[in-house]
Amino acid sequence: MKFRHPRRRRRVIAGAVGTASALAVVLGAGTPPAMAAGATHGKDVAGAAAPDGKAPWAPENDEPPTRHKALAPSATPRGSIRASGLKLSVPAPSGSHSVGMVGLHLVDKSRTDPYVPGKKPRELMISLFYPTSAPSGHYQAPWMSSLSGAHFLASRGLSPQQVTLPTTAGHVLAPVDTKLGKLPVLLYSTGLHSDRAQGTALVQDLASRGYLVVTVDHTHDANEVQFPGNRVEVNTMPSTAHSSDTLNVRAADIKYVIDQLGVLSKGGNPDAGHATLPTGLTKAVDMSHIGMFGWSLGGAAVDTAMQLDHRIAAGANLDGQFFGSAPSKNLDRPFLLFSSGTHNRSNDSSWRTLWSHLKGYRLDIQLHGAAHLSFSDNEWMVRQEAPLLGLSQSQLQQQYGTIDPKRAFTVQSTYLAAFFDQELRHKSQSLLNGPSKTYPEISFVR
Repeated sequence: MKFRHPRRRRRVIAGAVGTASALAVVLGAGTPPAMAAGATHGKDVAGAAAPDGKAPWAPENDEPPTRHKALAPSATPRGSIRASGLKLSVPAPSGSHSVGMVGLHLVDKSRTDPYVPGKKPRELMISLFYPTSAPSGHYQAPWMSSLSGAHFLASRGLSPQQVTLPTTAGHVLAPVDTKLGKLPVLLYSTGLHSDRAQGTALVQDLASRGYLVVTVDHTHDANEVQFPGNRVEVNTMPSTAHSSDTLNVRAADIKYVIDQLGVLSKGGNPDAGHATLPTGLTKAVDMSHIGMFGWSLGGAAVDTAMQLDHRIAAGANLDGQFFGSAPSKNLDRPFLLFSSGTHNRSNDSSWRTLWSHLKGYRLDIQLHGAAHLSFSDNEWMVRQEAPLLGLSQSQLQQQYGTIDPKRAFTVQSTYLAAFFDQELRHKSQSLLNGPSKTYPEISFVR
């Protein structure tokens, strides 16, 4: 992996500000959020997101600004933030099926981890969400495992005594609903230094609609990943790493995960510890219908992964800026660009480049009132934490937009499902043909 000298430029990536940096930005730390725009091919253009969509767009810089003084341990008087017992939540799935879930530990012995010294094999944790007809007797999985969850909260200046992380709709090890036959597969890649849990709302919704959805933690890129044996691996990525190299690592992760889904589909167990699998899982994986979606840098990873692995039949990018050479290569498979209200081809040259190289079905839609962070579970969680942290409505709107969180989720889940239903299940979707009176927040960029 190549590294840039830190004096030449600060790292600019389509970032998911999922932990300390997000909270500091939302809280309006002493200095304004650092913003920068990066064009494709590694050329950077200074600029900031503009509501009128005319200025160069870029997501928030992932290097955390100074933390808000109310959250800095050294500046917080003892007892000034009392335990609140706040229980966070994510929206319930809207589909007709209950949801099952299982986590797997994968070890790719063919690759070494690029982010740690020594020749250690690349390890990944993934979660599989799927429809189940028998959730009873199976507990619902936490949004994040206990130790990684504590690390996640600590990076926000919070503790498990103050805040309880959400419970997902996924019933652990519940049997797969085999009456549905083989399930089309969707893979999810999250934002830079974010966790696979940040896509839970959309992921479990798609599972409730009959998909097998696989979320991937990109180890040592993610801020925290908990492995079996209570081992937590944290972000060790050099701050000067090239964005395109990061995407290549992610694409290789996705290719390996698809390979292991192939092992599952043939009756094998790819888990490194041969963990128990849900009944019916090995017969439910449809390797002939695979799609991928991602948020922020994870959205950019979709194109890179599709260039690497032709088994991915359709892809969707949720507000992520592209990097590297992948957008300049022709892609003949369906692709959805789904942007926030301040971002689109008009102010992101990487999106214009990709658009001109999409040779199959292509769709570009914009969710008005939404911001970059609106496509993650932070849309829900930070808003719920706001009273505890003393955040004003204007501060929240600065980072999460003006759209109601429930409405944002409804619109996102509806259009994502329509796209993948059309492209993987071959069900025509009139919703994708143009503007809808039911969803006036969506505009079609032609």
